[in-house]
Amino acid sequence: MKRYLIRLVLIACAFYFLFPLIPGVQFHGSFIHALFAGAVFAFLGWLVELGAMAASAIITIGTLGMALLFLIPAWMLGFWLLPAVALKLAADFMPSTLSFHGWIPAIGGGLIMLCIGVVTSGDTSKKIRRM
Repeated sequence: MKRYLIRLVLIACAFYFLFPLIPGVQFHGSFIHALFAGAVFAFLGWLVELGAMAASAIITIGTLGMALLFLIPAWMLGFWLLPAVALKLAADFMPSTLSFHGWIPAIGGGLIMLCIGVVTSGDTSKKIRRM
């Protein structure tokens, strides 16, 4: 539970402090708005990942596994796009607080969110504590 709160605070800090530094990204609001935007992003990120996995499973089953020849490289090259899609959806959900002017700023923000996710994931934090 503590890890999720730390992740939420780091995501809120990214919304509040880092996103305004990216050209093409606008965040309007207080830190409370950033916390709410972080919660919305986390939920939408979960939905996007769930949808991508479900679509991959359906395509794999429908083609009797042949789609894996395409899906495995696509996942390896495009997993970093999922946070960008979640950010664009979050911006559509709350347009008065967050806006992205194109996909390039969303991908930049998604890379920041991906880094936060990697740092706060369970396996990585255990490895860091051992060092």
